[in-house]
Amino acid sequence: MALYEHVFLARQDLSQAQVDALAATATEIVEANEGKVTKTETWGLKNLAYKIDRNRKAHFVLLNIGGPGAVVAELERQTRINEDIIRYMTVRVDEHEEGPSVMMRKQDRDRKKRTEREERY
Repeated sequence: MALYEHVFLARQDLSQAQVDALAATATEIVEANEGKVTKTETWGLKNLAYKIDRNRKAHFVLLNIGGPGAVVAELERQTRINEDIIRYMTVRVDEHEEGPSVMMRKQDRDRKKRTEREERY
């Protein structure tokens, strides 16, 4: 079974519930094609380096997927059709990262620094 990381960017005007629904739909697509989603992380609304389809921000979502190549082909086909997703990328990996991803650890580290700075003042 091949392992993949799939990241997609959703439009900035979507609510968090709609982004979660997109992630659930992606999970359903993977499971319908004999794959398995081992982890889903929502990284939140982040600034983009440049405008994409008139969007300056986007909701970032990561899915760790295990399954045959047909799973990725179908997931990318459905993602291409969806107008709410402005970018996506799927990468094959040797193994999935245990625990939270680097982005989640960075958010925790930034949050900790912010609270420490606020406590000093």
